[in-house]
Amino acid sequence: MNLDFALIISLLTLSTGIVWAVDKFWLRKRRAEQLAAGRASDDQPSKPVEFLASFFPLLLLVLVFRSFVFEPFKIPSGSMIPTLLIGDFIVVSKYSYGLRLPVFNNKILETGEPERGDVFVFRFPEDNRTNYIKRVIGLPGDSITYRNKVLFINGEPIEQQVVGPWIGQGLNRNQPGTRPQLRIEQLSDVDHEILVHGNPVRSRQASWVVPEGHYFAMGDNRDQSLDSRSWGFVPEENLVGKAIRIWMHWDCGSGFCIDFSRIGDKIE
Repeated sequence: MNLDFALIISLLTLSTGIVWAVDKFWLRKRRAEQLAAGRASDDQPSKPVEFLASFFPLLLLVLVFRSFVFEPFKIPSGSMIPTLLIGDFIVVSKYSYGLRLPVFNNKILETGEPERGDVFVFRFPEDNRTNYIKRVIGLPGDSITYRNKVLFINGEPIEQQVVGPWIGQGLNRNQPGTRPQLRIEQLSDVDHEILVHGNPVRSRQASWVVPEGHYFAMGDNRDQSLDSRSWGFVPEENLVGKAIRIWMHWDCGSGFCIDFSRIGDKIE
């Protein structure tokens, strides 16, 4: 998920806003003065000026709504299976973790902070241009250990319940030779599903201490997720918002392209 759209919509809003302002506060005034003096106006708005100015209110509305209220995203990878599937289109609340200026991302109003168990979107710390989606595992000051497929937070193991094998469909079908296991993890007040594979790579013990102003993020597809275990912590200034709902699922590989059963599902 790339951030270029934020810059594009901001530049379009700015440019059409300048045209709208010039026409409204200068060209229209000149036309009115000429008409009042009994002269034909030479400043009739051209078609390009009218066309560009007409887009400004709509672009401004889109910019404000997308920057401060909700923003849609598409899930491109399987790192959050089974909570989020490839082909899900989700809605992210932009006001959950503070209101930020578009493009510059400076916080202008405090509205809340991530809580353990949230599914959140953030700018990837290594390039600051790509949006990632993971689950909040560690808060500032937490000690995190991952050992034998089990999380330990501040020394306490996080309970898991084995449900059984998981079989994906369409774009989310199991990779050949894999037999992932579905479990329910009880993370604070959030019970959510995770996938665990037989791959021993993620079984080795590793520990981290989350620094102030940062968060530890992991995917629910624990053995097939590039997350804080690999690249470190998420800085607070990289937060984008909290994922709250699925508004569409598109996967033509599993039959009818739209899966109506997922529409409107709450993301937990």
